[in-house]
Amino acid sequence: MNPAAERVAAGMAQAAQNYLESLDKEQNREARWPFPADDERLRWYYTPTDHGGLPLSRMRPHQQQLAFKLLATGLSRPAYVTACAIIGLENILDELEGWSLSWGRERGRDPGLYYVRIFGDPTAKKPWSWRFGGHHVSVHHLVTEGRVAASTPLFLGADPAVSPLLGGYELRPLGGAEDLGRELLVSLDNEQSHRAIVSPVAPFDLVSGNRPMIKGGELPLTLPEVWRGRLEGELGELVDLMQRRLEAGLQIQPEHLEALRFTLAPKGIKGDELTATQRCLLKEIVAVYVSRLPAELADAELARYTDEHLAALSFAWAGPTERGRPHYYRVQGPRLLIEYDNAQRAGNHAHSVWRDPDGDFGIDVLGEHHLQGARRQTTKRARGG
Repeated sequence: MNPAAERVAAGMAQAAQNYLESLDKEQNREARWPFPADDERLRWYYTPTDHGGLPLSRMRPHQQQLAFKLLATGLSRPAYVTACAIIGLENILDELEGWSLSWGRERGRDPGLYYVRIFGDPTAKKPWSWRFGGHHVSVHHLVTEGRVAASTPLFLGADPAVSPLLGGYELRPLGGAEDLGRELLVSLDNEQSHRAIVSPVAPFDLVSGNRPMIKGGELPLTLPEVWRGRLEGELGELVDLMQRRLEAGLQIQPEHLEALRFTLAPKGIKGDELTATQRCLLKEIVAVYVSRLPAELADAELARYTDEHLAALSFAWAGPTERGRPHYYRVQGPRLLIEYDNAQRAGNHAHSVWRDPDGDFGIDVLGEHHLQGARRQTTKRARGG
């Protein structure tokens, strides 16, 4: 057993139980679902849609505090600060858009529309999970046998990606992820760059989108597809119009999308084609995503990325190299998919995700858990128990 994973899981369980105990009966119906409830548990979003669960806007102030205490147990402190900054961006985005978008509700850009849902019983010994999600934040954790067993997909976005601060400084919640990707790209020589840049045009969104599972062959989902339910009427027309304008602005063509199609064989330049210094940069990119986890978990995860493991990763880029232009990168390898896309709003609207294509939502862990349970039952029956 991993003591760190056990300690973090214990903190999550206590925070989740404290939160649930603060809710009334009606709130509990929204916040607490049975486990596994995979039809809902594997459904996730990063658009300003209903993420499923109890929103902050329907919690009392103390309940909101308990919800954020739960979120803090699932993130490192830098990641928690980043997530809170992203939530605060809703107010900045509202002003940037002239307070005009409603998304079919009283307030379109609403920092109160971040949702908490807990699946199962945090106090029991059975598997349980929880998520915190809203526009540009989607955090998921699975706990089995008293330890954190899975923490992907883990998504953070920022719109705007860059905002002015007093004194000539900038607010860039995902600046580290962007800058490290570009630093690796510009370190490549001409031959390496030719292999790394797979398309001159960035995709309009993450290629994996918000699909619950990645099997290979995927193309980016259009905006209307990354929403809960079917978009109809005025809202549907608005999102369709945004999609058409986005594609036209990027001048993205079918051949660009085809070049970006997700394949099980990674695209781009392989880690073993990089210099030792460049592989260090590649590891720094991985670290900025893995370090979203609580520090104890992040340290154990990052230790897996030995030079041999880094050599098995691939790095792919799409779009121009200059900052402020729409761009995208992907890091892919065994049990790893990282995507960063900053193409919307003319390169000032960033999406980033860390995924495990073989084990998002703990699918692999739960499969093994059920298999072991079946084996125990078979053994018990064979012994006449």
